[in-house]
Amino acid sequence: MELNIHLPDEVPAMTLPNMVFFPQALLPLHIFEPRYQQMLRDVLATHRLFAVAHLDPRRAGQSGEFEPAHPIATVGIIRACQENDDGTANLLLQGLCRVELLSVQREDPYRFVQVRALTSTPGAATDENLRLRADLTRLIALKRKLGAPVPREFTDFLKTVDDPETFVDLAAFSLCDDPRLKQTLLETLDIHRRLQLFSAQVRAELDALKLHQKLQGNLPDDRISFN
Repeated sequence: MELNIHLPDEVPAMTLPNMVFFPQALLPLHIFEPRYQQMLRDVLATHRLFAVAHLDPRRAGQSGEFEPAHPIATVGIIRACQENDDGTANLLLQGLCRVELLSVQREDPYRFVQVRALTSTPGAATDENLRLRADLTRLIALKRKLGAPVPREFTDFLKTVDDPETFVDLAAFSLCDDPRLKQTLLETLDIHRRLQLFSAQVRAELDALKLHQKLQGNLPDDRISFN
């Protein structure tokens, strides 16, 4: 995707808590802070690109750094933007590529970072990655069947995504609730390993769902303590 887009050496960056952004994913954002309003005006006037990084809570509590970010993030491109009369805006950002944040160039009026694009590696033969993708499709469908909040529209869409890397990135972005695991998946450049890690997480979630149903029996959720 976006093969004709040149990634600058430096881009603006947002650092957000509990948000791990992935390539190909679509992220709706509400822009209301003055610094990000200025950032939005600047990027809309140029390349429409900025990075979204996950705030590192461990460093935030220990180092005294201003909004310390995990070193691996995603650069996205603004696909749509609606500016409001009060200066706020709603936009849709689409992930383009993983990047390493090399250094913070400045913080005023918003964070500007030097970045290096990262490229994934297959990690295994194509047939093996396709097999893991198919197995993950089955696991996600089973998770939905067992009552997990997985929208049918999304599972139907995933079935149309043939590329294993795109598949696991979109699935992790939308279906993984653990920010630490999501950051690990973002940082894992080996696609085979990324598929394995997320599959293991989904299997663990399935085991928990099956145990919950076994303990619950035929009782509704609000009466499970009577079992």
